[in-house]
Amino acid sequence: MALTLDARALAGATAGAPEPVLQRACAQLQAGRLLALPTETVYGLATDADAPEAVARIYAAKGRPADHPLIVHVGGSQPAHWQPALAHYTRACPDFALRLMAACWPGPLTLILPRRPGVASAAAGGQGSIGLRCPAHPVAQAVLQAALQVGIRGLAAPSANRFGRLSPTRAEHVAAEFAGLLSDDDLLILDAGPCQVGIESTIIDCSRSQPVLLRPGVLPLSTLEAAAGQPLAARDAAAPRASGTLSAHYAPRARLRLLPAPELQTALDLLGPDARHLAIYSRSPLRCASAHVLQERMPQQASACAHELFAVLRALDRPGTRLIWVETPPDDPAWDGVRDRLQRAAASG
Repeated sequence: MALTLDARALAGATAGAPEPVLQRACAQLQAGRLLALPTETVYGLATDADAPEAVARIYAAKGRPADHPLIVHVGGSQPAHWQPALAHYTRACPDFALRLMAACWPGPLTLILPRRPGVASAAAGGQGSIGLRCPAHPVAQAVLQAALQVGIRGLAAPSANRFGRLSPTRAEHVAAEFAGLLSDDDLLILDAGPCQVGIESTIIDCSRSQPVLLRPGVLPLSTLEAAAGQPLAARDAAAPRASGTLSAHYAPRARLRLLPAPELQTALDLLGPDARHLAIYSRSPLRCASAHVLQERMPQQASACAHELFAVLRALDRPGTRLIWVETPPDDPAWDGVRDRLQRAAASG
């Protein structure tokens, strides 16, 4: 069983602060072991991005293909702070990428940039590009700043779950994912409560002449295009591999289906009181004649839905649940991030 430490006090820690939890976290990273830390999006499974053996432990723990890139997290609150990391990890950084950083970092935005040869190859999945993000969570920032003090420039930190499954937004989700798989020595979990955003970062490919949206998140497209100073192109065949962009991903164990509200109601009416092994997550109120169907109401606001999405799906994905029916999100840009996660989850069934 992994060890979990309360890390809420780290929100006020500064680089080099004599904080026992922070010291323990740095010792874990220096030893090449795994650290689960909170970000504003989801909990990440972190280790030194420049240590190939440590990065290999992430791939092994998650059951993740070694050619599927990891996102590297760097610290700081303003451009001068992350310039050393850019110089270390990248060989070029276009102006539109710098503008995106200035507008959206720290925050839920990952940028794919040309990678400097010989640096963080394992974390990049062997590609010539690398994904960088500067998280906004104060605990993540405290760990990143402390890690920098002991010579760790960045942390490779994909979501702290088994590959392809629901991302964790609470420390207990991480513990449940790796129960029986990782020991106290293998994994240290920093508990800072629920993640604020709840779905993973927006990913933009900045390795070519025009920014390309690879994965939507909670950041509005209009905000991103205004920051970049140009439109974002749609993903194409030339796009590099990036975290969380496989067609099937973010899946519960039960089969998930997306349906509009009228179809959900019709299906429930047909099943009647005999409905079993079914859970429903919907914005619309639905009539159900069976006491055996689990129902959760989806928030009307996209940001509220994103915040709770993975936690609710985990709660519905209990033993005995075989199907999870989810009402199709509205056709509104604000819902793009939630819709993306649900479509990928449905594709896994």
